[in-house]
Amino acid sequence: MSTTTTITQVNPRRRRAGGHAQVDRLLPRPLLIAANVLLCLLVAGPVSYMLFASVNSDVAVASGAYWPTALRLDNYLTVWRSVDLAGGLVNSLLICGAVAIVCAAVAVSMAWVLVRFTFVGRITILRGLLGLQSVPGTLMLLPVFVMFSTLSAALRIPTIGTHWSVFVTYLTFALPFSTWVMVTYIRGLPRELEEAARMDGASNLRVLTRIVLPLSWPGIVVAAIFAFLQGWNDVLFASVMTNTESRTAAVALQIFGATQETGAVPLYGQMMSASLICAIPVVVLYLVFQRYLVGGLTSGGVK
Repeated sequence: MSTTTTITQVNPRRRRAGGHAQVDRLLPRPLLIAANVLLCLLVAGPVSYMLFASVNSDVAVASGAYWPTALRLDNYLTVWRSVDLAGGLVNSLLICGAVAIVCAAVAVSMAWVLVRFTFVGRITILRGLLGLQSVPGTLMLLPVFVMFSTLSAALRIPTIGTHWSVFVTYLTFALPFSTWVMVTYIRGLPRELEEAARMDGASNLRVLTRIVLPLSWPGIVVAAIFAFLQGWNDVLFASVMTNTESRTAAVALQIFGATQETGAVPLYGQMMSASLICAIPVVVLYLVFQRYLVGGLTSGGVK
């Protein structure tokens, strides 16, 4: 007597289609399409207005015109003479790029130690990383300024208005969130790879650089981009901690916009063109690291 065993293979495409069907059941397809179109319009509306206003005349923009009545492409050329946009972009790229690199390197090291090792105060540090996110940055402006001023008087070195003071300030506020992102990501990495490397005689530093870092690129990219954007979009701390030589692009735009309030017709075209120029590095950053962002933001969601 023989027994016949039938093995049924699961088609991955069928399972994937079933997964989409479950999503469609939660939200009907027409409603899903309408929601996506609405979100795209909400995003494209302000961006298209900035684009059209940057090539329009100042009088037309002041009157509320949406479509350009006359193409003024010279706004993208004259804005470099109206405001120190080049210096602001260089300072922002220098400071924010350094903050992103250092923050990502420190965050992945700290997160690996917090996840893989057990020591006194480990839970307190993890809770502190979450607690620091609830402190508004506005409340820290005066203490940070007083701290750097006291440090300058004690060490007899300039602090306010230097690049490194802004770098330290941004790194302080970006490091807790970046570290928590890496903690969530490293928790999902298999321990067996690290244990196999240690059995081959690898040290902790070698495990970190050869095993953890190559597997953590999506999380590292998310942590670095968050740190970069926090410094790039900041106006409050940069307006206090910088001077004319270390001024960032966000502060340069703020000062340029404030100077136009006293004029008869503000230079709307140049202000919009300057805003679009400052947005280009961020857009390029997202386009280059898009595939890493998707994996880093969804890490830890499925076990």
